[in-house]
Amino acid sequence: MSGFSRRDFLKGTGSAAAAVIAGPAAAATGPDDKFDLVIKSGDVIDPSQSLRGKRDIGIRWGFIEAIEDEIPAARASKTIDASGKLVMPGLVDLHCHVYPYGSAIGIPADELVQFQGTTTVVSAGDAGVNNLAALRRFIVAQSRARIYAFVHIANNGLSAFPVAELYNIDNAQVEACAMALAENPDFLIGVKVRMSENVIFKHGIEPLKRGIQACEMCGWPARMMVHIGGVETKELMSDILDLLRPGDILTHAYSGAPNMSGAFTNIVQDGKLLPAALAAKQRGVLFDVGHGGGSFDFTVAEIAIPAGCTPDTISSDIHVFSGNSPGIPFLPNVMSKFLAMGSSLDQVVAMATSVPARIINRTPKIGTLQRGAPGDVAIMDLVEGPVTFVDTRNNKRDGNLQLKPVQTVVNGVPFGRPYQAPFSVR
Repeated sequence: MSGFSRRDFLKGTGSAAAAVIAGPAAAATGPDDKFDLVIKSGDVIDPSQSLRGKRDIGIRWGFIEAIEDEIPAARASKTIDASGKLVMPGLVDLHCHVYPYGSAIGIPADELVQFQGTTTVVSAGDAGVNNLAALRRFIVAQSRARIYAFVHIANNGLSAFPVAELYNIDNAQVEACAMALAENPDFLIGVKVRMSENVIFKHGIEPLKRGIQACEMCGWPARMMVHIGGVETKELMSDILDLLRPGDILTHAYSGAPNMSGAFTNIVQDGKLLPAALAAKQRGVLFDVGHGGGSFDFTVAEIAIPAGCTPDTISSDIHVFSGNSPGIPFLPNVMSKFLAMGSSLDQVVAMATSVPARIINRTPKIGTLQRGAPGDVAIMDLVEGPVTFVDTRNNKRDGNLQLKPVQTVVNGVPFGRPYQAPFSVR
């Protein structure tokens, strides 16, 4: 009998499969080789490379293989004519809710792609330890959009929404949460906790302490994402900020939502930025917009940003309820609000591509159009003309520019087109 074992067989077939998979993607592109898709003549904006200008992008085997002044039409199997459009990396939404069937607010990530230009999204605490495996197996594995997640410190995540998940502090199981982090370092970014009074009742700083403890027990540098808005007391807001570590994320950073007594207890109080907020920003805490249906207030942002608390990332907090709210928190519209507030186009694109991609740090070269990056591209109109934006507290601001998605490419394959476009795929 041969000494050839099952282990030898598996080793051999695994090596062969790896060679098949790696072969075409690793092969050099010859001067006459065709690209699967060429996006032509767009105004490319890629903050990760400080790149701005008219370029053609060649995609082959799902990866970007060329970004050149011109790629001959004969080298394209399919072409998208992006003349007069902005071409940017596929957007990365650091805070959204994409766990349909697992919570009352989840929306399928693939339904967002064409309306947001998002090719990578992060589930912001939809799942806790008890339903994390189902999120990964039944939602993430079947989605064309790339999904990562923060696991909720509450075992049940948002499955009971709108019932608050942390009125009973026993739902916050540190060891179980740490174990989930330890078992899923490729998928999870860290731990999510909602610190609003109507979520944590009278538990004060304890839910956040438990989340940080889970992060520090898991064996890798997991981040906290901390939701604010309607914190119980003014003092608790400073306590939250003081506890956050460099690299942790304050989401809904510009929320104007009051607490259960109607008091305004977020990072701007009595018309002034909290010293603890500026100190957190200066030591490396990341400020995320997390617009949503109730968590972005122009009047807060207009005080906090000039005082030094600029946003690091722009995210949507999109879900089935917020998507129908007057503030229209689809990611390109939220980016447009920051254009109206004085941010440059390069800045808002970076805050929705390269910066959140660095925070996720799981897939090489997302949020960029560099050679070798996944073929994730968002094509948009930058519409010029008067437009009025509304926040989540019915404050209005006028602007002159608005980003509108036209076409999104995910791993080299065009998704659907929600709008009539003056170009075609051939």
